[in-house]
Amino acid sequence: MSGFTPGRRATIADVARESGLSLSTVDRVLNARAPVRSDTAERVRQAAEALGFRASGVIGERVRSAVPRRTLGFLLQHSEPQLYRSLARCLTEAVDGAPGIKGQALVDYMDDISPDVVSARMEAMAERADAIAVVAADHPQVSATIERLRTRGVPVFSLLHDISAPARSGYACMDWRRVGRTTAWFMTRLTRRPGKLALFVGSHRFQGQELAEMSFRSYVREHGPRFEVLEALVTLENERMAGECLRDLLQREPDLVGFYVIGGGVEGVLQSLREERARTREWDEVIGACHELTAVSRQGLQEGHLHVVLSHPRPLLAQRLVERMLAVLAQPELGLQQVVIPIETWTPESV
Repeated sequence: MSGFTPGRRATIADVARESGLSLSTVDRVLNARAPVRSDTAERVRQAAEALGFRASGVIGERVRSAVPRRTLGFLLQHSEPQLYRSLARCLTEAVDGAPGIKGQALVDYMDDISPDVVSARMEAMAERADAIAVVAADHPQVSATIERLRTRGVPVFSLLHDISAPARSGYACMDWRRVGRTTAWFMTRLTRRPGKLALFVGSHRFQGQELAEMSFRSYVREHGPRFEVLEALVTLENERMAGECLRDLLQREPDLVGFYVIGGGVEGVLQSLREERARTREWDEVIGACHELTAVSRQGLQEGHLHVVLSHPRPLLAQRLVERMLAVLAQPELGLQQVVIPIETWTPESV
């Protein structure tokens, strides 16, 4: 207890005792004689308000003005609009709600994910943001851009998929090895007969997709010798191309028993599957899996075209990423920040 007597006018000494700080520190906050940490100023403000200190309003204004401004930039893709709109909302809310800063989130979308375009967009974002997080394929040109930005004092994080750039400040995503093996576990148990399993990837340069594919194959090799995993089909994160790949696959692979959409394009795959199932019952028992719960994948689960969806818990992903971005801005000497998010698993019975 501070020993303060209610009814008596509070003094600076009372505020110092209540906050557990020195008189000189309280004086620095009250009179702005020297900078203090934002959490220290907040302790003074809380003590002053609790005691009804006459200058508590002034202290509150000092605290607000002492809070640093931080602008965080996020470069997302357009390939899965529902996913990235949802992620953008979560990121914006995480920045707006981050304690100890006046935060602003800048969100841009990229229709073209080629390395030169991504690099140019990162350079442009660095002109407006203190730190950047980007969804990008792993490429030397992207890595070189990350290194240039770091030398300029703009840390870059990879989002959803890691990037091999040594100069990156961190990454935030699921454990893609576990994602691939978990999907294989579901698929080898849900199928009613042995047969062929198809994989759809957006690009082999997305490190998360590469790890998921490798881990899926590894699990099937260990635990599902009756199954054959086909060569992965590249969709370039395009719905139309993914749908055409599935139609072609159904025509030439009568032993197909399951498909796994690792990258973008699930909407096109599901539309083609609906059309084929309306024409024939030959594919009724094919098991489907994909990533990220959206309105599209939720409908796929409800209709029975998908049987498991492994997803990033987006609010948690955004919160943890923003925390690490702000930590690096506060302490640039921090090492690589690893944010590995637990997997959300969705089935037809849980949506």
